[in-house]
Amino acid sequence: MSASERRAAPRTAVVWDVLDPVLAGASLDVVDIGGGTGGSAVRIAGLGHRVTVVDPSPDALAALGRRARERGVEVVGRQGDLSDLPALVGPDGADVVLCHGVLEVVDDAAAALASIREVLRPGGHLSLLVAQRHAAVVARAMAGHFAQAAALLDSTEVHGRTRRYTAAESATLLDSAGFRVVATHGVRVFADLVPGSLLDLEPGASAGLVELERAVADRPEYLSLATQVHLLAT
Repeated sequence: MSASERRAAPRTAVVWDVLDPVLAGASLDVVDIGGGTGGSAVRIAGLGHRVTVVDPSPDALAALGRRARERGVEVVGRQGDLSDLPALVGPDGADVVLCHGVLEVVDDAAAALASIREVLRPGGHLSLLVAQRHAAVVARAMAGHFAQAAALLDSTEVHGRTRRYTAAESATLLDSAGFRVVATHGVRVFADLVPGSLLDLEPGASAGLVELERAVADRPEYLSLATQVHLLAT
């Protein structure tokens, strides 16, 4: 495992633990919103699914194409954003929609989720990954930015171009948009606190951190410490 893979594994393992059962079996139509250079899309395409990445950046889509070719898979890239989603996906819709790190930067979260609801087939799954506000407060306080930490305490407004949510706020947004949350997990509870040099130098450290992340992901007492919250909804 490369150094970059060792560092990435603790940050993503919990999300993939949730998604892998959803992606098991028959070939599915998957849409990755804001999928950028294809970190998730190429992996999913490698499982035999039909994947479309919707992203506003032509540079990111070009990088996606290169990555897909290097891995020997096919991924469709379409330039656009959530407001364009129904037209880009088409009337047949999708079985799975990934919306990772996107809801934080849209102007209207309710409208964004309504667009996703429109393209998701009955019985389909939405994988929503959002930045979690409580952890951002702690991170800013630990960095000495006490005024910023105080401003974030109860705010759903944009701070530094990003809007952050609690797990409860995210669940309420999904419920209001007509989704049913079936699983909620904390992501990166400890991963952002552990120095990357430790993972590079200490044998077995990355694997141990992955197992620790998995152990606390569904424990509510650790949810407020998680950098991100992952919600799976239907």
